[in-house]
Amino acid sequence: MTTPASRPVPPVAASPLNLRGAVDLSALKQRPAPSAPGAAAPGPAGAAGAPAAPADHAGRPLRVDVTEGNFQELVDLSAQVPVVIALWASYSPGSGQLVDVLEGIVESYDGRLVLGAADIDVFPELAQAFQVQAVPTAVAVVKGQPVPLFQGGADEQQVRSLFDELLKVAAANGVTGQIGAGGPGGAEPEAPPLPPLHQAAFDAIEAGDYAAAAAAYRQALNEMPADAEAKAGLAQVELMDRLQAISGPEADALRRLAADEPDNLEAQLGVADLDIAGGHIEDGLGRIVTFIGRNFGPERETARVRLLELFDVVGTGDGRVAKARQGLARVLF
Repeated sequence: MTTPASRPVPPVAASPLNLRGAVDLSALKQRPAPSAPGAAAPGPAGAAGAPAAPADHAGRPLRVDVTEGNFQELVDLSAQVPVVIALWASYSPGSGQLVDVLEGIVESYDGRLVLGAADIDVFPELAQAFQVQAVPTAVAVVKGQPVPLFQGGADEQQVRSLFDELLKVAAANGVTGQIGAGGPGGAEPEAPPLPPLHQAAFDAIEAGDYAAAAAAYRQALNEMPADAEAKAGLAQVELMDRLQAISGPEADALRRLAADEPDNLEAQLGVADLDIAGGHIEDGLGRIVTFIGRNFGPERETARVRLLELFDVVGTGDGRVAKARQGLARVLF
């Protein structure tokens, strides 16, 4: 199994909207859980001299070695704070080193994130559930749903950028806790309420009604056109709505069609959606930029508008969005 080059992937397919349902964690969640997380197999440092898990000021660990026994508890914990799962293996020394790096970064977030280190040799079912192709791989779990982060290496700046986006995704889904917030009692501060229309959108997403969620976000934008969160929420929920119509076989057929017909607008936009949802950000954005460069008229404008919407999905501060903007400017002017 080879480790691909560093290619960080933001938690796209996740905001109220970006939470992925394609990975089934239910079988793993049904395993019995011990009374407290952390009593697990040694982490990447090995059995001898494995560092103790860092703990927040309330004494709860922010780093947990994931096992069949405590996975249930970590999934439950993801309703309070995002849980980052780093999948590593002893045959990949670099993956163990990355876990150590992630451990330090997670600790700096002061209890707003928890790290789970999973040895895929010890817990191979987890690798299968997350469809891991190589190690290291990092995913997150928010409210029991997986969110892709990256596969391969990533430097600290990239990881922090991903974690910042992950916290935004979590907040959009009502996950705003902090482990140990409030001192030794571990009481968490009550999260501020969402604006009414944002709450309506969130409730609709919880019910799987993406059309109603989109309507709520549009109303929020009508009332406050500068509402960046509503704009991003609308773009993301519309993406999720489009993805509902594309299952495995349909996705494969769509990719074949896009390869055979590079000027087929719907095929190119559909595959771009799949790429974005799957974390292949540069591929998805670049596909539309290329289409715009080859075509003119109404189809070009349709593609341009979709590209701007996907910028909002990924995050306008993302470096890959900046790169795609430059590409768009070149093909337009």
